[in-house]
Amino acid sequence: MKKIFLTLLIATAFSGCLNYIQDVQLYADGSGSMRLIFWTKMPDNESAKILDKIGIFNPDSIRNEFSSPYSVIKNIKVYTDTTDSTTHAVVDLSFNHIDSLNQTKAFALSDFSLKDGAEGQKIFSQFIPPIATGFGINGNAFHITYKYTFGGDIITDNATSKDGRTLIWDYSLAQVGSGKTISVTFRPFKLKETPPWIYALSGLVLLIVIIFLFKKKKD
Repeated sequence: MKKIFLTLLIATAFSGCLNYIQDVQLYADGSGSMRLIFWTKMPDNESAKILDKIGIFNPDSIRNEFSSPYSVIKNIKVYTDTTDSTTHAVVDLSFNHIDSLNQTKAFALSDFSLKDGAEGQKIFSQFIPPIATGFGINGNAFHITYKYTFGGDIITDNATSKDGRTLIWDYSLAQVGSGKTISVTFRPFKLKETPPWIYALSGLVLLIVIIFLFKKKKD
């Protein structure tokens, strides 16, 4: 992720603004899905050529950054919106366990962690690494947003805002400073037990079958 941020910072130097969104559905067993969206304004052809050389909006380069044996890239979409001269990239992936994302190049410094907490609780964290702005870039022009929806009840968190079980961390690059850590403690929902009426219905069906077979045998 640091490599991507550095690349996007260079892009920001030419375009003036960049947005990054990481939207995650995280389940109790650590599996889940992630959608990454990032876009920047492209005011001229020269800027487009620079980004093309960097490869940040190239599907093959994106696939290389996010590939690992423990996750599946379901979709990569790169497009330009001519109405506002912005270039966008959207990446959809799923993972067996969120810790495994540490094995990808893009998230090498993110330090994803999901571990047991107090009885019946899970503790999740992700590190947002510091990025040196440089290049005369205004850190406030770089906006990053992390959205996590948890399969459980939230107990404690350090989110900047929330909507039910969806927690949101929204920062400018300047606010990231020397690094930020996303932290959440939640109580996973228990798997629903089989309703008693299912067992009753199954027993009734079995009884009908036995009676039918018994009558047929007598005949």
